[in-house]
Amino acid sequence: MSVITSIEDLRVLAERRVPRMFYDYADSGSWTESTYRANSADFQAIKLRQRVAVDMRNRSLHSQMAGQAVSMPVALAPTGLTGMQHADGEILAARAAEKFGVPFTLSTMSICSIEDVAAHTTAPFWFQLYVMRDRAFIEALIERARAARCSALVLTLDLQILGQRHKDLKNGLSAPPKPTLRNILNLLGKPRWCLGMLGTRRHGFGNIVGHAKGVGDLSSLSAWTAEQFDPALSWNDVEWIKQRWGGKLILKGIMDVEDARLAAQSGADALIVSNHGGRQLDGAPSSIQALPAIVEAVGKDIEVWLDSGIRSGQDVLKALALGAKGTMIGRAFLYGLGAMGEAGVTRALEIIQRELDLSMAFCGHTDIRQVDQRILLPGSFPRA
Repeated sequence: MSVITSIEDLRVLAERRVPRMFYDYADSGSWTESTYRANSADFQAIKLRQRVAVDMRNRSLHSQMAGQAVSMPVALAPTGLTGMQHADGEILAARAAEKFGVPFTLSTMSICSIEDVAAHTTAPFWFQLYVMRDRAFIEALIERARAARCSALVLTLDLQILGQRHKDLKNGLSAPPKPTLRNILNLLGKPRWCLGMLGTRRHGFGNIVGHAKGVGDLSSLSAWTAEQFDPALSWNDVEWIKQRWGGKLILKGIMDVEDARLAAQSGADALIVSNHGGRQLDGAPSSIQALPAIVEAVGKDIEVWLDSGIRSGQDVLKALALGAKGTMIGRAFLYGLGAMGEAGVTRALEIIQRELDLSMAFCGHTDIRQVDQRILLPGSFPRA
């Protein structure tokens, strides 16, 4: 593909280059995938209001997310098994984000460890934490994130148990992939991916293997989550983690107004409206549909961001118009990573930045911090 103009171009290229089980892991939802599809489709229903004869010079996308200066209000979301989309994937994505001036969030379920990413970057990154039954391991993870100079902790609240994703079960998802005939045949058609993996030692869950008690090998994500992820997670646990971390805390996975109020009362610095990319509760509303009511309820009390479904700069603009102060992208940067490594993540960010800049200008605005519902066509967007 000689000219890449959209996130969809990167997705097509990633599908060609990434082994089936890992491409499917990124590009799928739970059960019927209705919420996964709605996350993107509901953005399309929102229409922008074009303005003309407006001075479009001196445009700025610079903003802040949880007090951190960003080149545009977009952060790379935490995504598990990123290092299976491309060798050393978390390191490459973190480097691209750092150079671009946007935050990178490392998942607990990453292939490259906290220490790996810290050793290959200079800017502080964010660390995403899952709550597990082994509290000693949680405390150790928090201390490792602090030692790596992570500037914020992103606590995921919507994965106490794992949603069923049919493709992962059918593919026998594991890291590294098991040497079955089906996998071997698929890998034979992915020479770039295989050569990259031969050149790295990072093939397992770097934050867990060798760190969690009694875990010397971890080939099954579903087995680990079933054993360790804590279904009894409560707001008391959020307070416990907040006290031990002591820094900026961001709560991810809020989809309900009542939960949003509890998040604001918790003293966290930001909440993320997210349905986990449609990978947990199928049949839940899209994140963009849930956003306005949550902004209306708590937008003055806590910073509200949006995650799930963003595939373009226009999607970012629509989320900001509906009250989000920041956004996160997951699949959009994963497609770039799988397609072209670090250069692909950079290209994904460039595509979103350019679409955001031009669309903002066409809507008659020059400062991203001033965008609000006035740029949307009345009647085309969900109301609180």
